Amino acid sequence: MTDPGQAPTSFYPVSLDVTGRACLVVGGGPVAARKARSLLECGALVTVIAPALAPEMKVLTDRLEAVERRPYASGDAARFRLVVTATGRTDVDGSVHDDADASGVWVNSADDRAHSSFILPAVHRDGPVTVAVSTGGLSPAFASWLRDRLAAECGENAGALAALIGEARERLRRAGRPSDSVDWAALLDGPLLDLVRAGDWDNALAIVAAAVAQ
Repeated sequence: MTDPGQAPTSFYPVSLDVTGRACLVVGGGPVAARKARSLLECGALVTVIAPALAPEMKVLTDRLEAVERRPYASGDAARFRLVVTATGRTDVDGSVHDDADASGVWVNSADDRAHSSFILPAVHRDGPVTVAVSTGGLSPAFASWLRDRLAAECGENAGALAALIGEARERLRRAGRPSDSVDWAALLDGPLLDLVRAGDWDNALAIVAAAVAQ
């Protein structure tokens, strides 16, 4: 059991742009398929190395950059920017981690913090808005639980609201004004969020336009 008094690892949170970048998933089972699907949704060029593919992975094959139906071999990781291994075998995932780490490649081993140089948070997406929750690898179940509650708090149309504010900030920049010339926090604490949730875009747009014009 982890000592509650022990200082946890301090992870550096980032949002990676993997669009068009070569990423590797080692494993062909359902967990590996979930990892591959998440990378594909973010535009990555995904290669899968696995001796066999579960049905969940087979449905992704047309979207994958390559499928190599064989065991992982030493040196494979060096060809990629990012590696996720999810074979379900500690010895294999450990070997992939050691190989990737030696090549300077970031690697995540599913449900194996000891063999990961980065960990994956529980994620909710709504357009450009991403809610990501991490417990530092201590409890993925708690991270998922908290993510769902934060997503419910955000409500629907969070992505559309972010786009609306983004457009307003761009108008300020084009006008030569700093984007922080509007008190965005006060705007969001007012009726704007409720208007967006209700789908009242006319009044929401009017409020933002008035704030930008001041």
